[in-house]
Amino acid sequence: MINTKDAITKISNGEYDNVLKDVYVDENVLDYQKKRYINAIEQYETIFCPDDVEIFSAPGRSEVCGNHTDHQHGKVLATSINLDTIAIASKHNDNIIKLVSDGYDMITLDINDLRINDDEAGTTVSLIRGVLKGLKDKGYKIGGFNAYATSDVLVGAGLSSSAAFEVIIGTIISGLYNDMKIDSVEIAQISQFAENVYFKKPCGLMDQMACSVGGIINIDFKNPEKPIVKKITTDFEQYNYSLCIVDTKGDHVDLTDDYAMIPSEMKKVANYMGKEVLRECDSNEFYLQLAKIREAVGDRPALRAFHFFTEEKNVQNAVDALEKGKFDEFLDAIKKSGNSSFKYLQNVYTNRDVQHQNMSIALALSESLLRTYGVSRVHGGGFAGTIQAFVHNDFVDSYKSFIDNVFGENSCHILKIRKYGGIRVI
Repeated sequence: MINTKDAITKISNGEYDNVLKDVYVDENVLDYQKKRYINAIEQYETIFCPDDVEIFSAPGRSEVCGNHTDHQHGKVLATSINLDTIAIASKHNDNIIKLVSDGYDMITLDINDLRINDDEAGTTVSLIRGVLKGLKDKGYKIGGFNAYATSDVLVGAGLSSSAAFEVIIGTIISGLYNDMKIDSVEIAQISQFAENVYFKKPCGLMDQMACSVGGIINIDFKNPEKPIVKKITTDFEQYNYSLCIVDTKGDHVDLTDDYAMIPSEMKKVANYMGKEVLRECDSNEFYLQLAKIREAVGDRPALRAFHFFTEEKNVQNAVDALEKGKFDEFLDAIKKSGNSSFKYLQNVYTNRDVQHQNMSIALALSESLLRTYGVSRVHGGGFAGTIQAFVHNDFVDSYKSFIDNVFGENSCHILKIRKYGGIRVI
């Protein structure tokens, strides 16, 4: 632990510069992060008091490849990014948690009451209660703490701000009460439990896993109860590429049915073939039965099944390319992933509103601009919102300028691949 006054002094004096560079990768954000950390500590002091604290971080995430495959027990490639939730926290022994998130009222929670409360569904307190319940049921020690949290993970951009929050709670408990010994995969699974059972949102595990484990990870959901998580050993910075997330300012309103139809239509194909999900189906058998499948369930379910089988190969090719250091092949796999999402998965715009195609415009513009400087694809669930692009550092500023001119200032967010998941920074 470190006293808040000492922490402010040491951060100001540059004593943690190397730590922050290691965590956030981009030296250009060092001054911003130092000011951010100092401000968070000062907020903690104002709300609570000068104290001995620990500082924790949990990153946002980006889906790199494997678009809409996890719910079919498929494979994904995801990464943590250098946007995160940080928390200034100190333990105490009264079994009460007091947490203030930047811009919100204080949450007070008694750890002796971890019952599911349906009235709390969709609230932050439900996530905290669910994470604590999951940790306690796994036999980990839990306890009270004071915390101030702040996040720069973009909300609504598909970067998993909620998963980062769940992971930060698990990481705080791991650090304050369990010597940072709770496995990151277990924190991810408990975070998903909190979101599914307490928050009442039926999410997959990819978001929490990427936020908690950190780095570039390949997740195989063949057995979703025990997903196989493989961290890809690669120094992404050596390739001189940045990850750009473009907010196309699309409207997510009334897209619930569009999102829900993807897994339901994929399962129609799987069910026709006598299986529950597409991962259980043989792709060769799918092609042989295609005529009958089209007649039985329609063309769009068939196309979305095409996407699943194609995307499984794209993920594997991207993983192999990174492990072999063949970055051109990695970019090719990402480009093919975007192509499959647009043509077969068809989640770039809703066919109920064809005059508003923000992501289609962003992808067309990106393809025209990038040429040999990078690739782009839909990001996350699709239909509105964001695209991602891997852009060579020599062209990043030009790319951002063009994108911002079309979609508005700061529509393009230049990010880096972060190698850490949920951690104790100080």
